[in-house]
Amino acid sequence: MGIRRPDFNRRVAVTGLGIISPIGQDKDAVWDSLINGRTGLKRITRWDPTPYEAQISGEVNDFDGTKWMDFKAIRRTDRNVVLGVAASKMALADSGLEVTDDNRDDIGVYFGSGGGGPYLLMENLEKWHASGARTVSPFFIANMLPDTASGQIAIETGIRGSNMCIVTACSTGTHNIGEAAEGIRRGDFIAAIAGATENPLHEMVYIGFSNMRGMGKPRDGEGIETVSRPFDKTRDGFVLGEGSGALVLEDLEYAKARGATVYAEVVGYGSAADAWDLIQPVEKGDGARRAMIQALERHGVPANEIDLINPHGTSTPLGDLREAQAIWATFGDHTPDVAISATKSLTGHLMGAAGAVEGVFTVLSVYHQTAPATANYRDDDPEINLNVVHGAAKKMEIRYAMSDNIGLGGHNGAVIFKHYDGD
Repeated sequence: MGIRRPDFNRRVAVTGLGIISPIGQDKDAVWDSLINGRTGLKRITRWDPTPYEAQISGEVNDFDGTKWMDFKAIRRTDRNVVLGVAASKMALADSGLEVTDDNRDDIGVYFGSGGGGPYLLMENLEKWHASGARTVSPFFIANMLPDTASGQIAIETGIRGSNMCIVTACSTGTHNIGEAAEGIRRGDFIAAIAGATENPLHEMVYIGFSNMRGMGKPRDGEGIETVSRPFDKTRDGFVLGEGSGALVLEDLEYAKARGATVYAEVVGYGSAADAWDLIQPVEKGDGARRAMIQALERHGVPANEIDLINPHGTSTPLGDLREAQAIWATFGDHTPDVAISATKSLTGHLMGAAGAVEGVFTVLSVYHQTAPATANYRDDDPEINLNVVHGAAKKMEIRYAMSDNIGLGGHNGAVIFKHYDGD
């Protein structure tokens, strides 16, 4: 379609949703789990967790990658790539956007992974140690990189426009969605698949986080499903999960012209660094605050019209406190009116994929005008004092909703979605 001239005024629509997660493998199954509080957190089955204290994860079970990729291609690559391709193809099908010779150069892929392919790396390391260098796959390097998913998505769909893999740890998904939206707004391309994928459930990764003392334990005297309890006074750590989320974003006028369903609009995006510590958030959550404010101010979204936040909410004592401080500093007197749906209580922390999966959750919340409940929330923390939705999902007016994430390394991101009423 040729080079598009920037005008910075285009509206960005969400027209397709794809998701592979511990609570469902399509948008309808996921929404049913969200509004009914159905957890995806269970005892780890991928390997024997008996030596470890937490023994829980958010696994994607009964996933058949051959529905989405050729079996030979699956054998060569890491599971995170297959999850990403599945979510992306699902989102593209949901959008009804057909990739053709006329438009393939004008569609982008912005898709990240926080850690790439740990399973593929460890498998080849074990082969080398056990049987020598000749047993190492010649394909493993190209298939274990964080950008492998974005490249494979382009190969699988035939999309030849801008292809980016933004890697910012736990903010990866949010930044890929935000940057893709800004590209459409500038007029760089007419549409993009945006999101992220992660497969961090290798035992070595689990050991690393466990030794970091970041993993949570069940509430005293209760089952493992209570491990993830964001913003609850008794919270003590997070749960690792796997999955992928993908959104099809389009120039709104282009989407309307082809009769697409518009789930929501992307109307704000912010990014900021802590410049503080690789693990702990900066004091008072100042980096997250600046990302939120930038998301509000970049396109003029009134802070007092944000009705819902899907927060980072990992269930760590310090992380949740810092995020709550950032929310209070951003929204001030409006904070008690902002509903908080902390969905990691059901899925665990999907690391680089968190922002993408929670982006899908937030769009569904806006589309259905319903705030999912935060599972396992019972004891208010007076230092946090947020309006945490709990007990049951809440039907409510949601004009604007924010999804924010805070990544290891001090990476902060926020995106804002607006209810689309056909205007």
